[in-house]
This record gives sequence, structure tokens and C-alpha cells, in this order.
Amino acid sequence: MIDRYLLRYFLAVIDQGNFSKAAAACNVSQPTLSAGIAKLETLLGRPLFIRTNRRVELTAAAVHLADHARRIEAEFAAAERAVHETPAPQSLRLGVLASIPAAWIEDYVAGLHEAGIAERIEFVEGRERELAERLARGSLDIALSIIRDDVRFASERLMTEGYALAMPAGHPLARRDLIDGAELAGETMLVRRHCELLSDTSRYFTARGVRPFFAARTTSDDRALRLVRAGLGVTVMPDCFAAPGVARPRLADFPFTRDIGLLFGAHADAAALRDRPAVRSLADLVESRSADGYARRTV
Repeated sequence: MIDRYLLRYFLAVIDQGNFSKAAAACNVSQPTLSAGIAKLETLLGRPLFIRTNRRVELTAAAVHLADHARRIEAEFAAAERAVHETPAPQSLRLGVLASIPAAWIEDYVAGLHEAGIAERIEFVEGRERELAERLARGSLDIALSIIRDDVRFASERLMTEGYALAMPAGHPLARRDLIDGAELAGETMLVRRHCELLSDTSRYFTARGVRPFFAARTTSDDRALRLVRAGLGVTVMPDCFAAPGVARPRLADFPFTRDIGLLFGAHADAAALRDRPAVRSLADLVESRSADGYARRTV
């Protein structure tokens, strides 16, 4: 097989008229170029140049090779231009709060494909504090997370939601719209370990004399919903979580809410980032979820 660099050496000798100028044009030493021409002649089994004191003369084999070599080099150059002129897909390092429903991210990715948005997205899941640290370090461009009043990044609120119980649809209290925490004194509960409201929830039930048995501790909200539906216990979750067979009644005197939105990395141009198609698509999806009302009881 003839390597491209050998053809380039060959054409340089033709164009420059001698080996020393050809070597300079190829940015190699003359011995290196001479060795390359010798290798090419060996591969072809024919001499290509007749050396004289002033110039080199082409053999008949070199004349035949020259036309092919120029066409091959032109194709190489065209291929390189095509690659360089094709814009590289943009990359987006997106942090996602662990307590964002997986279904949202699934719908988001599917929507990107349907819309033909070709940005490369690196998803990084984490807790609120972990995402904030990554944004500050510049290892994330943007995060879908909780927006606090004292937020230190450029941000955009997209929705506000509350919290409610998650219990099996067949539970005796499941058809109630409002349940007092004290009524759950005998209930088995599940702990969502990454819940941003974990301490407040614990204090709420402790104040009402509820000290339950915890049947499971999980960092997976999908697993928590499935365990609730199976009847293992009840838990507290943001309104955005729903599943067939899981009821979502409210807790009395449990006023907590959370604002969900976009946080922009300290290094990022927030306005330019917000205008990117992948970010617009994410914002539209979250805002559409906030408009659907979050039916709290499923059948």
C-alpha cells in the first residue's frame, strides 16, 4: 500500500524541480525525502527520477503516476476541507437534580431526537449541593435544580410545586384529599435519602408523635414509587411524582414548596446558553409539566 506522504514527496519533487527544495516544501530533511522516494520506487518496482546536476527528470513511470497522484491528493484535500467545514456538534454539560422524575429526562431526550437537535449532552445527576459545587467549579454548564432565594448563580425559575404523601391506591386513607400527620402513627414508611426536605419531614412527624418503622431507605424515586405501589409503606414526595396505583393526598399543615428551574454555571454566558435549542427545549418541557396540574390521585 502506498502511503499518502510518499505521493506528497513525489509531487513536491516534480513541482519544485529538485530534492532539496522539495524537502523544504514538505518540511522534512533531504535525506528523509530521498528515503521516501526510494521507498516509493521500491513499492512500484520502477525508477521515477533521473538525477542530474541541476534538475531531476521524470521517467515514463513517473509521468503515468503523476496524474493519478494529483487526483488522489486532490481527493484527500477535498475530504479534509469537508471535515473542517462541518461544524462540530455543541456539547452541553447538564446537571440534573436527583429528585427530578426520570420520566421528565426520558421525555426530554426523546423530544431532542424528534426535533432534530444535534447537541451532545452530558447528564450529571446529583444532589442540590453537589450540583452547586460543580457549577461553581465550571464542570457543569447548567443544572436543572432547586432555585433558592439566596442563589449565587444566574438562574431562571420554571415552576413551583408542593409535597404530598405517596401511598397505595388501595390504602384506607387514599381517597382523602387531606390527611393529618398524626393519623399516620401506625404506618410503615419509606425514606427517600436524597430528599431535600428530609429534615423538615422528620421534624413534622416527630412533632405529631409519629415514630414509624422504616421499611426501606432508597436514593431511587422510581424504586420508592414501586415499593409504595406494592404496599410496603408510605412516603412524602414532590407533586411531580405519579404512578398508576399510587395516590397523592396532601398532608395537613405541611406548607413546603420548592422552585425548580435552571442554574447557570459561574463561567457561562447565561443569555447565550439559555438561547441554545437544547436548553430552550428543557425549559419548555419543565414549564409544560407545571401546567398539567399534577393529579394527586391516580386510578
